[in-house]
Amino acid sequence: MARENSLWGQRRIQAELARLGFEVCPRTVARYMRRPYSGSPSPGWRQFLTQHSADIWACDLFTVQTVWFQTLYVFFVIHHGTRELVRARVTAQPNSQWLAQ
Repeated sequence: MARENSLWGQRRIQAELARLGFEVCPRTVARYMRRPYSGSPSPGWRQFLTQHSADIWACDLFTVQTVWFQTLYVFFVIHHGTRELVRARVTAQPNSQWLAQ
């Protein structure tokens, strides 16, 4: 049933079997619904980054201690495809408006 009706889940197959007079647990149905292994592994993280680097942006917020023991907050945005630093902001008093800009 699972091969012939690929959109059916375990509950639907269980209901169809119950309609035919077979009482089975949904977990039993799920155990026999395993999809066949295609033999090719899914792409790795490095390949994913290579394919999508033009669309990936990253940001970070961290603190830096100055020589005078003042804490500065640094926010930056980087584009992975070009490795370009898009935005960098530094402040001693962070608030939501500073972060939103």
